Amino acid sequence: MVLIHFLEANPAAFVISATVLGLILGSFLNVVIYRLPLIMEREWRAQCAELLNAPDEVSSPDQPFNLVVPRSRCPQCGHGITALENIPVLSYLFLRGRCAGCQVKIPPRYPGIEILSGVLSAIVAWHFGFGVQAAAALLVTWALIAASVIDLDHQLIPDSITLPFLWLGLGINLFDVFATTHDSVIGAIAGYGTLWLVFHLFKILTGKEGMGFGDFKLLAMLGAWFGWQCLPVVILFASFIGAGVGITLIVARGHDRAVPIPFGPYLAAAGFVSMLWGRQLLQWYLS
Repeated sequence: MVLIHFLEANPAAFVISATVLGLILGSFLNVVIYRLPLIMEREWRAQCAELLNAPDEVSSPDQPFNLVVPRSRCPQCGHGITALENIPVLSYLFLRGRCAGCQVKIPPRYPGIEILSGVLSAIVAWHFGFGVQAAAALLVTWALIAASVIDLDHQLIPDSITLPFLWLGLGINLFDVFATTHDSVIGAIAGYGTLWLVFHLFKILTGKEGMGFGDFKLLAMLGAWFGWQCLPVVILFASFIGAGVGITLIVARGHDRAVPIPFGPYLAAAGFVSMLWGRQLLQWYLS
């Protein structure tokens, strides 16, 4: 209770605490981003093996693999990462960006995700201040980071992220945290339905699939959290950023137009912006 009163009375301390927590959670997000697609693949293999009545050694229950076990290891030499080697950002700097076992370079995106998580957590804490809104906004921010990077890597958005957070958004808005229950339910329905309609219209006109079903669920999740009023800002903002990045990749790097570009990260970025300044942006646009 003393700590709660202290953080409530000291905004700077709350922002610093949120930043440190964001850095720590960023380290865990790296685990989620790496392992969750592998867990999904193992589950798919197990389901296929069950349907085909064939053994599947990769997904064997004798080899547990989840977000907790086994311990994180270097993929090159198998060196187990100790607690001192897992301190967000600082361990990377101390190790000079190399594995303590084999000296292979550690991809800089690992501390990058930790820093991103810390910075966004600080922005959320500064914007909302101490309270329920800030706590809920931190949770959805970390979920958006994980979903975005997984989509960039694998062009899929796991249901195990979007669906629980969709229900969580509906649940917290029973108490009108970000939107009324009425607006939250309509937001979830309209978010899914809007992209579903765009998907099918695009497929009828071009014969191609313009986006994945994970994008529908991600927008439905954002609608559940922030109400249907956020959807125009999210869709417009995501479309503009996506179009800009796509044109830049084609012009500057010769990106093949036939190669799909994941839309989830742009939805997530637009959702984060909408969470903080969505209503102001919408009012500014309409005026």
